[in-house]
Amino acid sequence: MRVLWAFGLAMSLGLCLGLVMGLYRRVNLWLDPWLVVFLNLPALVLIVLCYLWIGLNETAAIIAVTLNKVPNVTTVIREGARALDPGLKAMAQIFGMSRVRRLRHIILPQMAPFIAAAARSGLAVIWKIVLVVEFLGRSDGIGFQIHLYFQLFDVGMVLIYSLSFILVMADH
Repeated sequence: MRVLWAFGLAMSLGLCLGLVMGLYRRVNLWLDPWLVVFLNLPALVLIVLCYLWIGLNETAAIIAVTLNKVPNVTTVIREGARALDPGLKAMAQIFGMSRVRRLRHIILPQMAPFIAAAARSGLAVIWKIVLVVEFLGRSDGIGFQIHLYFQLFDVGMVLIYSLSFILVMADH
């Protein structure tokens, strides 16, 4: 559930931010420095800060994972929005398409490859970050189990949980 929530939130926020940053130069100039900061902020630091500020709870875990992935999604989507065909935008204006129809029929189809790329990389990274979140501060999940067996110096069980994680990801 942590992966699904964080993935959904990161994709939604990143899609909105990326589109706005890619379509509006002034917004991009204002938000780009923050994007660079969050792109370079280590995941571990953000996880620890969320646990300190929010507490060792599920909300902090999901927010930490989401905040780690939003900058990557935003960057991919922003570049996609910058690559939109201006001729199609002009055509939509000439035909008087509403903003909703323009988004649905002009923008989103052109953005599909960028959305797919952001989703694919997002899911892979979110799984890894969720393991760290569980390792550091949750009482369940694969990360918690790996941490438990690490404390017991049980290499076999650490490898089994790691392998199960790899098999689940390889199956999808």
